[in-house]
Amino acid sequence: MRYSYYPGCTLSSTGVEYGQSVAAVCEALGIELLELEDWSCCGSSSAHALDHELALSLPVRNIALAQPAGMDTLMPCPACYQRTLRADKRLREDEAWRREMEALLGFTYDGQGRPRHLLDVLGHDLPAEAIAAHIKRPLKGLKPVSYYGCMLIRPPKLTGWDDPEHPVLMDRLLSALGAEPVSWSYGVDCCGGSLSLDRRDVVKTLVGRLVAAAAEAEANCIVTVCGMCHINLDTRQQGTQMPIFYLTELIGLALDLPGQGKWFNKHFINPLPLLASLGLAG
Repeated sequence: MRYSYYPGCTLSSTGVEYGQSVAAVCEALGIELLELEDWSCCGSSSAHALDHELALSLPVRNIALAQPAGMDTLMPCPACYQRTLRADKRLREDEAWRREMEALLGFTYDGQGRPRHLLDVLGHDLPAEAIAAHIKRPLKGLKPVSYYGCMLIRPPKLTGWDDPEHPVLMDRLLSALGAEPVSWSYGVDCCGGSLSLDRRDVVKTLVGRLVAAAAEAEANCIVTVCGMCHINLDTRQQGTQMPIFYLTELIGLALDLPGQGKWFNKHFINPLPLLASLGLAG
């Protein structure tokens, strides 16, 4: 399987371990990632607050870069996925705007490839048995709650996920790894997102609510596929030490891939004591 690859800014900054584990897992599972040459920031959570047109225009440049390959573009970041998905939708539906973007960037949009999130690719393009066949260390005893965050799933008419309030795709993947995912009702609640920069009080409140809900459900960790969610949950807990994992880190752990120590050492809340207590530490 081959995809164009847009890593986004977070995977080379606050989410380095996410980027490293994505690369390792995809290679191990036979997913070839062709990184876009000279990709640029999608505008993420700031551009839309300043200029709606800019927030749509920035991702179009990356769409133009991906188009010659004629493949879907895999994106690990929900914000990048959302921004690019919205821009792609407008290119498909607004002819006048499409022509404006084509003239600006010197390309002709053909609509062949589509923006897709990493979780979508892992859950739908790769059979569960293909992942199971690579497992060397089943994650027995790990009881995670799946945390999608608020950006990945919504709005459902745009994203098309299985259920906008109670998605189950991540639970299925975690079960295939041998983990025991726990049901809860906070999987698509907000962690505060980029408010961590200027309203830490709000983020601490929201994170505290999520961690308390995970503990009440008797989970022993939280799993996410969002760099912003991970850093908020990992750094804004108050008086608790709930480990936060990227899904790709747990896949890498189950597949016993090299580099796990580097990933986990970048966490603020050390997940190794939990893993060691379950006999899962490398």
